[in-house]
Amino acid sequence: MNRELLLEQLRAHEAHDAHELGMLQRIFDFVSAHENCAERSLLEGHLTGSAWIVDEDFSHALLTHHRKLDLWVQLGGHVEGEQEMLAASWREAREESGLSRVEPVIDRIFDVDVHAIPERPGEPRHFHYDIRFLFRADRQHELTISSESKDLAWVELDEIAELTREESVLRMVRKTRGSLKFRV
Repeated sequence: MNRELLLEQLRAHEAHDAHELGMLQRIFDFVSAHENCAERSLLEGHLTGSAWIVDEDFSHALLTHHRKLDLWVQLGGHVEGEQEMLAASWREAREESGLSRVEPVIDRIFDVDVHAIPERPGEPRHFHYDIRFLFRADRQHELTISSESKDLAWVELDEIAELTREESVLRMVRKTRGSLKFRV
């Protein structure tokens, strides 16, 4: 993991609200303190990369019904040896959706979050320090549900709150609505 690049990206990220600003500081402190911040063997937690995937007109987002968490959330997962967080998020976007053509809208961080992962057999409760990037894909392309998902769905932004109450997902919806500057 290229920690220096990530710390530079975190310094450049503009938090959307006070809550995200707090998460940003927690992630910055965590990455600064742990050379092995991306390794799953770090029991207190580790970095994860997520992909907030929108369609061409920014009216829908692709969500996964996460099998282990039983929640509708963005696609994403563990860094798995990637040197850059964008690359990890991009890989997760392709692996978890089956989409062959999914492209970053911007190359900077779109959102950050820290969330607790419940204890499971052989794995203690820990934190995911999640770095999220904005991607775009064609809604008409076929999706492939991975073993990590119960379902995948393109959901209109206005309907996402009916599927999830996860504040970090709803924050990304708000950011997407205000994201005219990202539409290129």
